[in-house]
Amino acid sequence: MLFIDASREYAEGKNQNNLRPEHIARIVETVQTFRNTPDGAAGVVADKYAYRAPLAEIQENDYNLNIPRYVDTFEEETPIDIRATQNQILQLEGQLTEAKARMQRYLQELGF
Repeated sequence: MLFIDASREYAEGKNQNNLRPEHIARIVETVQTFRNTPDGAAGVVADKYAYRAPLAEIQENDYNLNIPRYVDTFEEETPIDIRATQNQILQLEGQLTEAKARMQRYLQELGF
């Protein structure tokens, strides 16, 4: 069985999302690739997009046909440099303090 996660393949519409021709073409190409794969072949057809699962795997999953169970779309997050982020926060806080002081001077000049 071929599982396709085309959940990111659409154009947002006002009342309803739409598949564009390029989205449909990708889905059709994936299905054709599946059809042209020899029987019994299983595995990734398109990384993070489609997966061909053998019946045994579906049975192991108690016939659960939930797409995320078969198509892994997980994207690893880029690591955050904590020290650099802390330094950036300190720099921004300094700029904010300076801006507040400048604003206070302007307000005093205007008599507030």
